[in-house]
Amino acid sequence: MMSSSFPVVRLKPKANTRAIRHGFPWVYDNELVIDRRTKKISAGSIVLLEDGERRPIGLVAFNAGSRIACRMLERDVEATIDRDWLTAKFVRAREMRERLFDAPFYRLIHAEADGLPGVIVDRFGDVAVIQPNAAWSEVLLDEMVAALVAATGVTTVLKNGSGRARGLEGLDEDSRVMVGTAPDAPVPVVMNGATYMADLTGGQKTGLFYDQRPNHGFAAGLCKDAKVLDVFSHVGGFSLAALAGGAAEAMAVDGSAAALALAEEGARQAGVSDRFSTRKGDAFDVLTALAEEGAQFDVVICDPPAFAPSKPALEKGLRAYERVARLAAPLVKEGGYLGLCSCSHAADLSKFRGASVRGIGRAGRQGQLLHTGFAGPDHPLMPQLAESGYLKSLFFRL
Repeated sequence: MMSSSFPVVRLKPKANTRAIRHGFPWVYDNELVIDRRTKKISAGSIVLLEDGERRPIGLVAFNAGSRIACRMLERDVEATIDRDWLTAKFVRAREMRERLFDAPFYRLIHAEADGLPGVIVDRFGDVAVIQPNAAWSEVLLDEMVAALVAATGVTTVLKNGSGRARGLEGLDEDSRVMVGTAPDAPVPVVMNGATYMADLTGGQKTGLFYDQRPNHGFAAGLCKDAKVLDVFSHVGGFSLAALAGGAAEAMAVDGSAAALALAEEGARQAGVSDRFSTRKGDAFDVLTALAEEGAQFDVVICDPPAFAPSKPALEKGLRAYERVARLAAPLVKEGGYLGLCSCSHAADLSKFRGASVRGIGRAGRQGQLLHTGFAGPDHPLMPQLAESGYLKSLFFRL
């Protein structure tokens, strides 16, 4: 248990105190009074945030070495940030997911939106994978893992230390088993009637992307008896859902042989291997080659990685999304469907939609926008933080 006598950090007189009091969860380094005393506070410490007139605002996680210097933890300045506090956060998150899903396969903690800034936890039955992407969560990791086990009953907790976010916080890429034993094989996860193989120790991020679940389901509804192309497929996200939805055939395209092998195993376990094929290669090269081969599909879906992970990368990222749409649109049969996705924080919905429409137009096609999808409800949105609504999926009829 920590002492209630926290170090104090103070906002500059002209800082936007109103936004923070109204729920915005971050304070940037240039909004704080930084002096010798402040610089001595170790990264990940819990501190008391005051406004310019020394009135308390809340308890925050502090990291002088990060652009996001303060992350709001608790408005009650008398609170104790300890294992009980953490357990309550996990219980609250679990109760909502249990109402939404009939099996314990979901994102359990979605960072700020679940009250644990910078922390991601994905649950795979009795296994949880935690990404402590902010310095405070690294400092309190043992307490956090104990709270996670107490709140959920999971028997294995894996720490995934990879990713860009940890680097921005000055953290290393340490990944290890925190509790229990790491699974010795990929874990099968059933969603939308499809089986996905989640590699929890060697895969991307936590091993599987739960965020696209509702968009996989929507796409599957377009795919009965259809010939489907799934580009940037990872472990078969849209293609395996399409086959579960009655697609005649589906091809998954990805640059990773390991991801495609997991997709093939998922198809085998679901009994749809005879209708499933894969093609390894750079997605842009494969899209170009398929056009040269005269290939046509009833449904084409492209779910690329984040081309615009930050504001400096925005313009380049939007050009990449436009290029995806331009190369994919010619592969869609007349009256067929094109799904385009973006998981870029920096590219908001209107910018991504604009880039997608330009690409379709440059391909000489016209599209009706049928459906706009977002991340599933296990990835709740913090309304004050636009960055928490990163995923966008657009479905067009061409």
